[in-house]
Amino acid sequence: MLPVVIVGGLHADARKAAVEHLLADVPGSVVLHHDLATAAAGTVVRTVRDATGLVGAGEAPLVNDCACCALREDLVPELLRLRDADGTRMAIVELWDSVEPKAMAEVVTAGGLTVTGVITAVDPALVLPYLGNGDDLAEGGLAAAATDQRTVADTFARQLEYAPVLAVAASPEADEEDRELLAQLHPTARQVPIGPAVPADDLTVPTPRRRTLTPLAQAALAGFDVESAAAAQHPACALLPAEADAHGVATLVWHRRRPFHPERLYEALEDITCAAARSRGRFWLADKPDVLLHWDAAGGALCVESAGPWLASLPDAAWDMVPPVRRAAAALDWHPEHGDCCQHLVFTSPGLDRDGLERLLESCLLTDAEYASGRDAWRRLPPAFDTLLEV
Repeated sequence: MLPVVIVGGLHADARKAAVEHLLADVPGSVVLHHDLATAAAGTVVRTVRDATGLVGAGEAPLVNDCACCALREDLVPELLRLRDADGTRMAIVELWDSVEPKAMAEVVTAGGLTVTGVITAVDPALVLPYLGNGDDLAEGGLAAAATDQRTVADTFARQLEYAPVLAVAASPEADEEDRELLAQLHPTARQVPIGPAVPADDLTVPTPRRRTLTPLAQAALAGFDVESAAAAQHPACALLPAEADAHGVATLVWHRRRPFHPERLYEALEDITCAAARSRGRFWLADKPDVLLHWDAAGGALCVESAGPWLASLPDAAWDMVPPVRRAAAALDWHPEHGDCCQHLVFTSPGLDRDGLERLLESCLLTDAEYASGRDAWRRLPPAFDTLLEV
């Protein structure tokens, strides 16, 4: 078995430092990197190197004018070649800047290889600037395809929140607020300092058969479950942050059992979205009472999309087709009248106005009279979100 470790992140200096650390730490490891910056010339440049330097290079043609698609097509064959090569003990896949680890981890696993770790490298001093950057990736030459409409903020947020391990750069510019923001955004992540790379000859060898690895290498080889990682990002069962307030950073968890009035929520979207550096979760609209809606905001921009039906709206026979983790998450939050239908939104930011944000959110819920009118009346409310949801 060839262990495959995926290292990504928009913080390029931190990412490269983490890769160098792993390369020096694990003898026989190689780094596979696809440079999507060359896509304008019609190809993606592939390089393979070990601790001594470059050992191979090549090009992969674009697929449907998409650099990221070329990466998908080329990645597994290259990893299989490395697996069959003598002496390769670990493959480090260094993702290009804006490539997200979720898609690549799923591609590698589907190709029959074993992902043992997914790591996002971060510089704590850059977390807030990147979360607040609503520029399109294309403006900075970071788009992975001509049709790539992602922003710096939402891409960075997904890179950060998917990885169970954060390789944290030693940043003199970072202060307690920066580190607290990182901790609150992804409280379940294992944070590992990158530190200096350790030459193989300097590693302690307790026995002829065992070599002591640094914490980052241990985390890279600890194991990774692609299905569990995907479930942890799904809005119906996501592992969202908990309430917190420290060093000027706060996380508000807002949970209610009453649907939003579509017009009032729509009118308040800008104020709600801009109230926090990062917000996410699931929400319930009165005019679409059976639809679980996903809220995903960063950099002052909001993405809203349908995540399918609430379990409460499904017939009993359909529950067997729902993943167990989804059923378990719903059971933990089940209401006798509404089932899993609810508002569960989480806002994290320095200087968060918790009271003001709560008042704004409460004002968007159905009033007592509107709520008492029942679901048939709810469905007749103005469909303010239809254009946003492209219904």
